[in-house]
Amino acid sequence: MSIGGWTGKILRVNLTNGKISSVDTSKYQDYIGGMGIAYKIMFDEVPLGTKPYDPENKIIFGSGPLCGSGVPCSSRTNITSLYPGNDKNLVTDSHMGGNFAAFLKYAGWDMIIIEGASKKPVWLRIENDDVTIEDASFVWGTGIFNTTAQIASVMGKETCVAAIGQSGENMVPMSVIMNGSSHSAGGHGGVMGSKKLKAIGVIGTGSIKIGKDRSDLMKLDTYMLKDIIGANNQHVVPSTPQPWTEFSDEASRWTAKEGLHWGASSSNVETGLCPPGDINKVGYRTQKATKDLGAVAEKYTVRMGGCHSCPIRCHAQVYVPKIKEKYGLSPYAANTCMGWSSPNTVMIKGVQDQFEEGDKSMIGKVVGAQVADDYGVWCNYGEIGRDLKYAYENGILKEVLSEEEYNSIPWDLLEAGDPGFLLDFYRRIALKEGELSHLGDGTYFIAKRWNFGEDFWNAPSSKMWSPLGYPLHHSSEAGAQVGAVINCLFNRDPMCHTHSNFLGAGLPIDILKEIGAEIWGSADAVDAPANYTPMNEYKAKFAKWSIVRNCLHDSLTLCNWMWPMVTSPVKERNYRGDTTLEAQYFSVVTGIDTTEEELDIAAERILTLHRALTVKEMGTVDMRKEHDLMTDWIFDKDPDKKAFTPGTTKLDREDMQIALTMFYKEMGWDEKTGAPTKATLERLGMHDVADELGKLGLLPF
Repeated sequence: MSIGGWTGKILRVNLTNGKISSVDTSKYQDYIGGMGIAYKIMFDEVPLGTKPYDPENKIIFGSGPLCGSGVPCSSRTNITSLYPGNDKNLVTDSHMGGNFAAFLKYAGWDMIIIEGASKKPVWLRIENDDVTIEDASFVWGTGIFNTTAQIASVMGKETCVAAIGQSGENMVPMSVIMNGSSHSAGGHGGVMGSKKLKAIGVIGTGSIKIGKDRSDLMKLDTYMLKDIIGANNQHVVPSTPQPWTEFSDEASRWTAKEGLHWGASSSNVETGLCPPGDINKVGYRTQKATKDLGAVAEKYTVRMGGCHSCPIRCHAQVYVPKIKEKYGLSPYAANTCMGWSSPNTVMIKGVQDQFEEGDKSMIGKVVGAQVADDYGVWCNYGEIGRDLKYAYENGILKEVLSEEEYNSIPWDLLEAGDPGFLLDFYRRIALKEGELSHLGDGTYFIAKRWNFGEDFWNAPSSKMWSPLGYPLHHSSEAGAQVGAVINCLFNRDPMCHTHSNFLGAGLPIDILKEIGAEIWGSADAVDAPANYTPMNEYKAKFAKWSIVRNCLHDSLTLCNWMWPMVTSPVKERNYRGDTTLEAQYFSVVTGIDTTEEELDIAAERILTLHRALTVKEMGTVDMRKEHDLMTDWIFDKDPDKKAFTPGTTKLDREDMQIALTMFYKEMGWDEKTGAPTKATLERLGMHDVADELGKLGLLPF
């Protein structure tokens, strides 16, 4: 048996002195890869008190052992650094799909550690073992699209480029890093800008070694694709009734059906029926253009694109000629989910039809996505539009902007529902033009700067989850206390889809409860939508399992939009998925026989390390009172209803504290404070972390 999966090398680049070196990946193998290894490096190497834009901060691009191996849905890049979006400057992750992580592996590198800061604009050129720091003056000041094209013209058309736009250059906290012109990671673009690092170009001509026989990998792929995998977000029923299934759910992203086409494709491809078992039809299941952009988008859909080694293809690629005529933008656009929808949150008065009946949603999203992506502006999971709405509708902008600046903004386009407003809006954010540009600082800072009232923080429409300044992301509306606990754990909106994918699979609640009982010990782990019950230990197990699997995926690296495979579209399997698939793939790819339980323990180590690092950075053990915070609307919404009555997703304050206590207990953290105990750190093999926290007086008694 041979070790496969990892390349064995981590690239370290110091932009201050130009030194390029390598680190042995095996030094960090207990942390798997991606997220896990990055946390360990940040814990060990970034001094306390470092700010996100300090040269001492690091930004780490990470892949995992399954990335590049051909495992379905495995081409995720985990990016870890300090976060400039709130005053705590805590460690966070951002994530992007596309090809970057796989290409990095083919070049022979598991990860990249970027440290220090250059005095002039540079880009990093990686061609297998040949790594150089190059002058980036020819692309500095330009957008992501041009930067990608220019660097690819230097290195070759097979290059994958991860770049920042003008927003990142100007160290706007809400900035992205993007590869493939639509695969973006939000929140760390400004860190690259602070280091004067415009882009990273990668060409790799190697391959990933498989630890066991490749036929074992092919057998697993066939099994997964025939019997287990669903559509985007692992939705396992179609959105419309079809002859092959007994269930459907209009919310499902399994949108394929007879008569639905990729209308702008060369042969007007019909998605058709895509019953389970036909591997070649998996890529037709998710017609995401019509799901995200509306029915009118069907005739503009060229095809569905996506990430390396992913059959799901959730990125809609569209051709809208009139966009060029009216707005001067490319008629070609590609994106998915929030990349499409966030620009329309900026259009706070709505978008009106521009060229034909019913095109308003599509035009607003296509225009906005192109402009935001090229400048590299991040939406903070849609919050930038909600911040604008509050300031505009409450007269705050007239108070904080000069009369000259206020009158220079094309409010008439906003009022008329013309997405031409977005061209002006995103330019101001990215180039830091005037007071309005502070919307790019993030909600915490703009609310303080412009004196937002408590009515903003406590309104359900604001969707602010934490007083630390980040919004909800599949929170109390997704699994009640389960989603709520998950939203308290990370230092930004949690990008955890484990629980929401399961709950949104499209299956009847009775089946979901049966599956929940098999995994977490009781059907009481799962509540029906808007029909919640008080906290219980099985919900705590559900929450722990969900966030631990999230950390596992971001370390392996797998797409948490698709993994884990809890459910299946196959009736003969009783709609059961296979939660052992991560371990099966890990064993085959690496050659190290590993059980599901062993991988979960490794991921628990990673989550606990994140918690320990947060404790260290905040300088307190009292995570309950200082970190795991929630705004009041979660408990005060629907004032005419009590918590745990049908028809509301409101929670109860006392019950939520019980939920945190139960979760802390499941994790082996201190039940009073929520900080990792010495015993738990040592149980997970992190004696050095326990020693460091002990020296700092940050272990709970």
